[in-house]
Amino acid sequence: MEGGGAAGAGGRDQPSSPPQRRESRRLPDFLQSVNLKYVKLGYHYLITHLLTLLLIPLMVVIVLEAAQTDPNDLRQLWLHLQYNLVSVLVCSAFLVFGTTVYIMTGPRHVYLVDYACYRPPPNLQVPFPRFMKHSQLCGEFNESALEFQRRILERSGLGQETYLPSALHYLPPRPSMASAREEAEEVMFGALDALFRNTGVKPKDIGILVVNCSLFNPTPSLSAIIVNRYKFRGNIKSFNLGGMGCSAGVIAIDLARDLLQIHRSTYAVVVSTENITQNWYFGNRKSMLIPNCLFRVGAAAMLLSNRSADRWRAKYKLVHVVRTHRGADDRAFRCVYQEQDDAGKVGVSLSKDLMAIAGEALKINITTLGPLVLPISEQLLFFATLVAKKLFNGKVKPYIPDFKLAFEHFCIHAGGRAVIDELEKNLQLRPDHVEASRMTLHRFGNTSSSSIWYELAYTEAKGRMRKGHRVWQIAFGSGFKCNSAVWQALCNVKPSPDGPWEDCIHRYPVEIVDGFPPQPSHEQ
Repeated sequence: MEGGGAAGAGGRDQPSSPPQRRESRRLPDFLQSVNLKYVKLGYHYLITHLLTLLLIPLMVVIVLEAAQTDPNDLRQLWLHLQYNLVSVLVCSAFLVFGTTVYIMTGPRHVYLVDYACYRPPPNLQVPFPRFMKHSQLCGEFNESALEFQRRILERSGLGQETYLPSALHYLPPRPSMASAREEAEEVMFGALDALFRNTGVKPKDIGILVVNCSLFNPTPSLSAIIVNRYKFRGNIKSFNLGGMGCSAGVIAIDLARDLLQIHRSTYAVVVSTENITQNWYFGNRKSMLIPNCLFRVGAAAMLLSNRSADRWRAKYKLVHVVRTHRGADDRAFRCVYQEQDDAGKVGVSLSKDLMAIAGEALKINITTLGPLVLPISEQLLFFATLVAKKLFNGKVKPYIPDFKLAFEHFCIHAGGRAVIDELEKNLQLRPDHVEASRMTLHRFGNTSSSSIWYELAYTEAKGRMRKGHRVWQIAFGSGFKCNSAVWQALCNVKPSPDGPWEDCIHRYPVEIVDGFPPQPSHEQ
C-alpha cells in the first residue's frame, strides 16, 4: 500500500489532534461488524469445489471396502467379468472418459518453485542521521517539514540499514528518467538473476511474465525490459501492472494463476517492485511527506509452475487468492492519491481516513476468506452467532473466529508500524505471528508489493517453515484494495542461497522502541 501504514504513523505524531481524528486513523474493530453478504461469498467459493471435496471421502470408503473384501469374492467377481466382456469395456470407457474430462477441465495446481528477493549493496544504506542531513542540505524542505519527517522516522519501526536508490544519495539529488530506469533494472535483474541461478530454469522456458510496479511505467514497459535482457521467447505472454499500489503483488500472482489454468505445462515468472527515484516528494505538504520516510528499495521475483513434475521440488502450493476492491466508494478511491501540491510538486497524498478505509476493506476480505480456511468448528460458531445477531437485532455478541487455527504463519504487508500493530490487535495475534513483518520493516523498510516476500524469506531463514504449514499473505493498496494469498508448504522449507537475510538473520529479532533505533549488534 502506498503509505499504507504511514497514516497511522502520522496520526501518532500529532498530539494536538482531536480525539475523534486520531481514532479515524486506527483500524476499526472490524470483527465486531460483519456483513452477511461477504460470508455468503466465501461459502460460494467453498461450494464451487464441493464435488472435489465429496469425492475424497467416497474414494476412502471404496478403498476401505476393497481392503475388507474376501479373496474368494474377488475371484468370483473376476470369473463373472470374464463372461461379460462388453460390460467391462463399456464401464472402462466411461471411467477413462470421466477421468480425462476431470483432468482436462479441473483446476490445475499452481506451485511456487522458488522465489528471490533483491538485497541492495551496503553503499545504498541510509541511516537516520544521513537521511535527515540530506533532507536539510537539499534545500527543498522548510523547518516544519524537516521536524515532521524526523518524528515520523522515530516512530516508523525502520532500522538504520534500509536502502534508497543511488540518485537520492547525491547532493542535490538527481532524479531523472535515466536514473529511474537504472534503479528498476538493478532491482529486477538482481532478483531474477538469483531466481534463475537457484532454480536452474532457463529464460527460454518461461511462458508467462507478469511485472507490477505502481509508480514507474516507462515505454517500453518494465516487462519488455526484462524480455530484452533475458531474451525470452517470442510467444511469451507478458503483462505489466501499474498504479495498483502495494497489493499488486498478490494481484500479479492471481493473474499468473489464471493464466496457468489455460496454458498447460508452463512456467510463469512474477516480478514485484516499486520505483523511488522519480517519485521522491520535494515539497512541504505533510500528507505527502510520509512515503519519503517509509518507502525503500526492494524487489522480488517468483517462479510459478503448473507442471506436476515440479511438485516434488516446489516450496509451496497456492491454495487461495481472495481480492477485495473498494474503488466504488469515493473516499476509498481517493485515500491514496497521486497529485500535485500547491507548488506544483508531485507526490502521493495519504488521507486521514486511510486506516478506517483499510479496516473496512480488511473486514470484507477476511469475511470472504474465513469459510475457505477456518476449521468447521470455527465456521459453525461464527456463522451461528452471525445469524443470531441478525435475528435478534444485534443483541448477541458476535463470535470472533480464531485465524491462528487456520494459519501457522502470517505475512502482513510491512506498510508501517501502525498497520502491523492494529492487525496484531484486531486479529488477536501473538508477537511471534507478526515478528516477520516487524523485522522486515526494520531491516528493509516498506518495499511495497515485495515486502510480503521478504517476510516469507525471514520465516524460512529462521527455520520455522514445516511441511503442511499454511501461510497467509495479506496486502493493502491504492484504489482501495485488500488482497490475500494462502500458500501451503510442500516440504520443510530451507532458505535459498543468496537470500535477503543471509548476512543478518543471526541478529534478529531486535527490540524496536520509539526514537532512532540503534543498529543491531553484529555479535552472534
